[in-house]
Amino acid sequence: MALVGREGRRRVVLSVDLAARKLGLRPGTPVAKAQALYPDLVLMDADPEGDRLGLEKLALWFQHRIAPIVAVDAPDGLVLDTTGADHLHGGELPMLKDMVHRMAGAGFCARAVVADTWGAAHALARYGRLAIAVVPSDKTTSALADLPVEALRLPFPIIEGLATLGVSRIGPLAAMPRAPLALRFGPDISRRLDQAFGRMGEAIVPVRPVDPVEVSRNFAEPIGAAETIAKYIGKLVPLLCQGLDERRQGVRRLDLLLHRVDSRTEAIRVATAMPVRDVKRLTRLLCEKIETIDPGFGIERMVLIASLAEPMDRRQTVSSLIAEEEADVSDLIDTLANRVGMQALYRFAPVESDLPERSFCRVPALAPEETKEWP
Repeated sequence: MALVGREGRRRVVLSVDLAARKLGLRPGTPVAKAQALYPDLVLMDADPEGDRLGLEKLALWFQHRIAPIVAVDAPDGLVLDTTGADHLHGGELPMLKDMVHRMAGAGFCARAVVADTWGAAHALARYGRLAIAVVPSDKTTSALADLPVEALRLPFPIIEGLATLGVSRIGPLAAMPRAPLALRFGPDISRRLDQAFGRMGEAIVPVRPVDPVEVSRNFAEPIGAAETIAKYIGKLVPLLCQGLDERRQGVRRLDLLLHRVDSRTEAIRVATAMPVRDVKRLTRLLCEKIETIDPGFGIERMVLIASLAEPMDRRQTVSSLIAEEEADVSDLIDTLANRVGMQALYRFAPVESDLPERSFCRVPALAPEETKEWP
């Protein structure tokens, strides 16, 4: 089977399944030629707009569950900046395995790679040997060397031109002089190589959920000191809590995006076990993670987003003459969870079973009490 669409006035193959690929059919082949070579080929019209909307929905899903910075990597991928969020999922490798497992449960065959740059992750996820991989910082160059030049996100005419020169791998291409390449093919090759190897920044513009509670602050002069960042966190959090209060919501997941002057974005994510809009608690949780921020040459904009909020009514204080007020351990739970991961905290709940070793299960630390009696 092949999906077909238009490139200018031509009808060409845009995507093929595994069986068609084994026969030698590739994207970019004219439809008339494909039909002549493979009469049994099943053709269907591609739906690029539907694919784009589907990827955006999937990006929002990952943004709610994995990391605050998620963007569409067209035509068939997503790019995530998981810095500051991977520890909430047990580390980078367990996070990738969970992502691929969730995608498999939804009927998708996915590959996932963590690397230092968007270009390297894009290339290794699509052309690498491993379906799940974490590339160390000092191994990016060697990991990319044996990959085909198609992995660099270059236009098809440039790939064809490099093929005529006998260049098919990234390693030999990276070793060639830049000036002759730029003279013949333009600046794209040098730009993509620099992005893949981390010599040039590449901004990830995240998708945004529908109408989140968000506050921001722009700076006339870039900031970088930890004390200054903490100061402005203390100014943004009350404004965010005010917006949450107006909607009668509490935050469950809070993202702080720090836009640097070099077009890169640093992110902090904190999560809470239950809806919260306590200014002091949220400020403290964010400030504890300031040491993970790399301000670079300075931060020019801070954005605080309640990426996951839930309804939260105004609680009435219980009189001590009527009932003894229960101890609130949610602050302690939130502090520990943001340090060691939410899944590392749990309590036991009863399960009906004749076998003692099966008479309990793990539930979230602040899960509501069940009515079952447990002697």
